[in-house]
Amino acid sequence: MPPPVSRASVIRLLNLTSNQGCRGCGRTHSALDHHAHGHGHNHIQGHMGVRGMATPIEKATGGPPPGNTDYAFEMAASTLRFGPHATREVGMDLSNMIKQLPASDRSQAKIGIFTDPNVVKLPVMEVVEESLMREGLNWVVWDNCSVEPTDKSWQEAIDFARSSNITHFLAVGGGSSMDTAKAANLFVNYPEADLYEFINAPIGRGKPIERKLSPLIAIPTTAGTGSETTGTAILDIPSRQFKTGIASRALKPTLGIVDLNNTATCPKEVAIAAGLDVLFHSLESWTAVPYNERTPRPANPINRPAYQGSNPISDIFSRWALETTIKFLPRIAKDPFGDAEARAQMLLAASTAGIGFGNAGVHMCHAFSYPISSLNKGRPTNLQYHHPSYSPKIPLIPHGVAVSLTAPAVFNFTAASSPSRHREALGVFLGKDRSHELDNVRDADVGRALSEEIKKFLDLVEVPRGLEKVGYNSGDIAKLVEGCLPQRRVLDLAPLLAKDDLALEKEQLASIVEGSLRW
Repeated sequence: MPPPVSRASVIRLLNLTSNQGCRGCGRTHSALDHHAHGHGHNHIQGHMGVRGMATPIEKATGGPPPGNTDYAFEMAASTLRFGPHATREVGMDLSNMIKQLPASDRSQAKIGIFTDPNVVKLPVMEVVEESLMREGLNWVVWDNCSVEPTDKSWQEAIDFARSSNITHFLAVGGGSSMDTAKAANLFVNYPEADLYEFINAPIGRGKPIERKLSPLIAIPTTAGTGSETTGTAILDIPSRQFKTGIASRALKPTLGIVDLNNTATCPKEVAIAAGLDVLFHSLESWTAVPYNERTPRPANPINRPAYQGSNPISDIFSRWALETTIKFLPRIAKDPFGDAEARAQMLLAASTAGIGFGNAGVHMCHAFSYPISSLNKGRPTNLQYHHPSYSPKIPLIPHGVAVSLTAPAVFNFTAASSPSRHREALGVFLGKDRSHELDNVRDADVGRALSEEIKKFLDLVEVPRGLEKVGYNSGDIAKLVEGCLPQRRVLDLAPLLAKDDLALEKEQLASIVEGSLRW
């Protein structure tokens, strides 16, 4: 048995992943002092005010700090099981869950499996169904989950789940299938609600989820979205020409089963697109507005958003996932089927990033990705973009690719909010062999240097070089900005964005799109 971890080691780890340089006052604080502070007085020095490991941050008056920024963050994640062949245990998992029901209800238990037309034909579904059969369970299959689900495809899945009297949910596939299963689970437990009841404001009503949902097990077949551990579900609304979603801790799966065998047949381009999502989940959550600078402060903890801003615990997960993705995704690009170590590490990175961004959130790359993906589908047929390895019948800019297209410009923009934090990210991209180059990068140049390293990395994994390569031009800038603006759930976590000045905010966003047209 390894020796116990020392208290000093824990403190050192927290300090290494802390917010190095407050984005409000510019001073440096340890992770143990990652809380709101004023800017019109001196910081408390010496012994008074120093927080011990178990000492709550509270003034003598006993109240929270003044202002409207938050003062707390929460960490929530699904139970995760990692390992090849772990999928074969899913029947026992569901049987164990059903045994928790009152004896009189067990015979009525029915499992709904949510997957897509491609995954339903893969070996993973044989393993799943054999496992359920061994336990003598009752199940039905919905194999019409759409890649990049829409309000229409969600509603069809919800109607199926409601009419089938499903009591337990099982998602097998990529993020689209997992998100569809989350939506079906939610609306089965709210039979009176319409689709917009819980969709994020201002598009939907954004009602908090107050009921306990049914058990949901998620089995990912791609290493990307991290949906197996998050409370987020994303959909496209074609009539509005943008994407949105539902974000609530109540949506997170009960269990995520992360099995290396299930990515063995994933095509190269699909694996790369999924891995890019991991990359920017990590980098956006690492650079998001700190939780104690996010507003408004919730009047009730149930209203504290799932995406809360960067925090010391999410930082640990996001930083590790960033390092792992930069190391292993290029190996996937070279050998998507034979490099089992790279596939295993990317699965770990996807779930790890899911824990990080699932609590910290993402920002502008994801906000832009939604109109980039959605507007493509509404263009004339001859102008639509189709990505390799996906259905040639469906116009598609994969989510991970859409997220990547604005990334160089986004992080050039955000770097001034925290040069030290962006410098750390730059160091990860440079690696040990080039780490000495950091010494020659001034704070004022960190954003530009990080932008260039992101471009080099995206070239390695064959990402189209800018929006023009997927069919957009300068005439589309205004539409892309308008499609980005409703994404307040993520835009509000973007550093330096003029959230209280719409005209200036539009100008900033337009500048980022213009800088993303070509690299």
